[in-house]
Amino acid sequence: MSLSVRSIVSTKSDEAVRQSGRSAAPLDDIGYRILETLRDNGRISIAALAETVGISRANAYTRVESLMQDGVITGFSARVDQSKAGLSIGALVFVTVHPQAWASFRESVLEMPDVEWCAITTGEHDAMLLIRAVDVSGVHEFTTGVIAQLPEVRTVVSVVVLDEVIRRSYLLPSDLPERDLATPLGMTRWTPATPGRDTLPPR
Repeated sequence: MSLSVRSIVSTKSDEAVRQSGRSAAPLDDIGYRILETLRDNGRISIAALAETVGISRANAYTRVESLMQDGVITGFSARVDQSKAGLSIGALVFVTVHPQAWASFRESVLEMPDVEWCAITTGEHDAMLLIRAVDVSGVHEFTTGVIAQLPEVRTVVSVVVLDEVIRRSYLLPSDLPERDLATPLGMTRWTPATPGRDTLPPR
C-alpha cells in the first residue's frame, strides 16, 4: 500500500511542527509543484505525488517532510460544504477595539468556536471575523450576545454573506499573473493601523 501524505502528518504531533523554530528555506519549482498538487488533493499518496511532480518517491517523501518541519505545510484537513454540514449562514463581523486591549481581545477570539477566521486589519475597523451559524438568529446572538459584550470592544458591525463566489485554501506566488504596471490603477489610500495593532505578535 502506498504511503499517503496525510499519514506522514499523523506520525508527527502538530505541536512539534509548530515549535520547530526553523526558518523555511526558499522554495524552488518542485516545492511549488508539490504545494499545487497537495492543494488539489491532500490525500494523494507519496507515489502518486512523486509521479505528478516528476521526482522519485524518496525525494517526494523527504521534501514533504521538510515542508512540514519548516512550517510551510502546517497541517491537512478536509474541505467541507458548510451549508450541507448544517451551517447555512455565514457573516462578516467588523469590530472596533479599545486601545491597549488587543492582547485580551485576541485571547477571547481564540476561544470562540463560532469564528472560522479572524484578521486584524487597517482601516475603519480593527478586526474582521468570519463566523458561521445555523440561521440568522445565530448571527444576531453571536454579535450582540458574545462579541459586543466583550469589554475590549467599542463597536460591532455585521453583514450576512449572501454568496461565496470563490474560496481557495491558499495561494502561491505561481498563481499570481504578471500585470502591466504601465496601466493606470487609480488612487489607493492606505489607512495605517492604530497604535497597538501594528505590533501584535503572530499567532
